[in-house]
Amino acid sequence: MKNALDSGLRLPLIEEFYSVQGEGYHTGKPSYFIRLGGCDIGCQWCDSKFSWNYRVHHLTDINTIISNAAGLPSRSVVVTGGEPARYNLQPLTAGLKKRGIITFIETSGSFVLTGEWDWICLSPKHQSPPLDEYYQKAGELKIIIQDADDLPWAEKNAGLVNETCRLYLQPEWSKYKDIIPVIVGYVKNNPKWSISLQIHKFMHIP
Repeated sequence: MKNALDSGLRLPLIEEFYSVQGEGYHTGKPSYFIRLGGCDIGCQWCDSKFSWNYRVHHLTDINTIISNAAGLPSRSVVVTGGEPARYNLQPLTAGLKKRGIITFIETSGSFVLTGEWDWICLSPKHQSPPLDEYYQKAGELKIIIQDADDLPWAEKNAGLVNETCRLYLQPEWSKYKDIIPVIVGYVKNNPKWSISLQIHKFMHIP
């Protein structure tokens, strides 16, 4: 299995689905989502813990994934996880590009980046901080806020990204009612930040 993963020609696909981007800068835009298995960061609030163990997911030929994505009206693909940057994503993104598809990745930034990306959503985690390369490449910085103690972490990362990077604070879903007033107050006093909401959960869609 390791050799197959290293080549990037097959990936541990958990699910793929056509929906609407529910978070961050591209909220509301239709996209095809590719969720890859495997993550060892272990966020306690993770809403996709089923994705952590890549070994329970069958390896899927990337040509199948590319073909499925190319058959949809939207020309945008979001690769997420788990932690998708664990894998060699160059063959996947090259194949998507040949079909005229715009590529997006959502990552913690804790693994060396591979692939051709039009947009990088960097969502750093305390326990496994991003590699330096991500800060200059990220189109948006999205920090999950569980409590007020996460705000200094957000500011630390905001001080490292490039000047065009969009900055977002996103309430951790299970703490939404408690933490959203804190985030609203913080953004009002620090207008360089915007608020990202998981609108797909409010709409009850994938």
